[in-house]
Amino acid sequence: MSEAIGAPTPTRMTPPTALPSVAALTQIVTRAIAAWREPEAVAALTPARDRTPDDARLWLLLAATHRAAQDTASALAAARRAAALAPHDALVAHTLARIAAEAGEPAVALFDRALALAPRDAGVMLGRAAALVAAGEGAAASSFLADVLRQHPGWYDGHATLARLRWQAGDRVTYAAGYAAALAAHPNDGLLWRDHAATVARAGQGEAARRIIAQARRALGQSRTLDLIEAGTFSEDGEIAAADRLYRPHLPIADADALAGHVRHLLRAGRADAARAALDGRLGHGTPDLWPLAALAWRLTGDPRGDWLERGGAFVRVFDLADAVAPIDDLAATLRALHRSVAAPLDQSLRGGTQTDGALFARLDPAIVRLRDAVLAAVARYLADLPAPDAAHPWLGLPRDRVRFAGSWSVRLTDRGHHVEHVHPAGWISSACYVALPDGVADDPARGGWLSVGDAPSLIGTALPEWRQIAPRAGKLVLFPSWAWHRTLPFTSGERLTVAFDIARPPL
Repeated sequence: MSEAIGAPTPTRMTPPTALPSVAALTQIVTRAIAAWREPEAVAALTPARDRTPDDARLWLLLAATHRAAQDTASALAAARRAAALAPHDALVAHTLARIAAEAGEPAVALFDRALALAPRDAGVMLGRAAALVAAGEGAAASSFLADVLRQHPGWYDGHATLARLRWQAGDRVTYAAGYAAALAAHPNDGLLWRDHAATVARAGQGEAARRIIAQARRALGQSRTLDLIEAGTFSEDGEIAAADRLYRPHLPIADADALAGHVRHLLRAGRADAARAALDGRLGHGTPDLWPLAALAWRLTGDPRGDWLERGGAFVRVFDLADAVAPIDDLAATLRALHRSVAAPLDQSLRGGTQTDGALFARLDPAIVRLRDAVLAAVARYLADLPAPDAAHPWLGLPRDRVRFAGSWSVRLTDRGHHVEHVHPAGWISSACYVALPDGVADDPARGGWLSVGDAPSLIGTALPEWRQIAPRAGKLVLFPSWAWHRTLPFTSGERLTVAFDIARPPL
């Protein structure tokens, strides 16, 4: 029936705007995180959260988004809300424990809760071990992992973590014993043999690694992987002919990781021309391990591509953060409390000191937050002053509108402490920030404790002019490309306390 003329027009209710489902929002979050576009994910999640504020899944997605954006405070608040709404959800419990640990809060009890909900979750077990270390209970962390590995001897990440913890506790003899015990029960596990040999090799114990490789060959037969690990140990020990013999059947090397090891060998052997030839046609945006080696090979052979890549050290810049982080003594005290190990990490560059675990700049300690804010401001100035983008350049061709940390940590060196030359292939921009120093180090005529950028004498066996040697001063920040070789010269006595970080390579 038609409506009567003159009758009131019925009110038409506008339906509420449809919101994406949780599944659709999960896809949006995943894509945004991969592209470093987390604000887009937050904008999509916020209306849904406001409409259904008691949906723990939305708070969990917000926690993941804020964590990816490296906003620890917001991530922790969202994770706590999710946990209050879903106290029996294992993923929620694990997320809260992980973020709380990253924030610097006590987290052992939170990981215990997560482990009760997911007793076979390897990530929860590793997180619990890290939380124990952060609480000053390194021995308990090692015992916990050892107990798990006795029940699950094929847990590769568990073995690697246990070896690292034992090494940092000062164990130089039995740190890798977990591998041997597991291999006694599983003698045909090639990955266990590989990891055992590689772990001992990374510790600089070449002869011991070669004994393990000999045992592995008796169990498994010939192996390209074992040959390349053994070749690396011979090369590092100066036995060039033995390394050549092992490399020869596997040339040319296709995969970038193995190629990097071979090029290091060629540089160590004084064959810069061969190193350059091995790298030709292999360099691209996806080969960060190779560019530092190319820099050395090109400089040693006078290749003009070296000037194109390094620009004579012009990318090394110094900033003064002293006022921004004051009082710096508070920062020093905060950092010292985080140095809980007694020895350097197993495969890092420092000698005669310790390094903190975890992402330092995720912590919510006020002194660290001040430093993080000052660092981000300095990085912004650094990026603004770079030359124009160059799409062909592995460093200048990357986007500059988004900044994330790939890692952040503190190093405490003591008497005769130093860093051997190294690079940071996981980063884009690397750093050294000085917090506390031995008396008179900045004026030391021998330059003890100074930062040297651009040379790698231990690797190439000859001297290259360094790009810069920089006197340390408390509050000074040095930024440089992550592919730039750098080292710290040994100093006589005292404490050298620093913070270092890598800015991550942004997605193209």
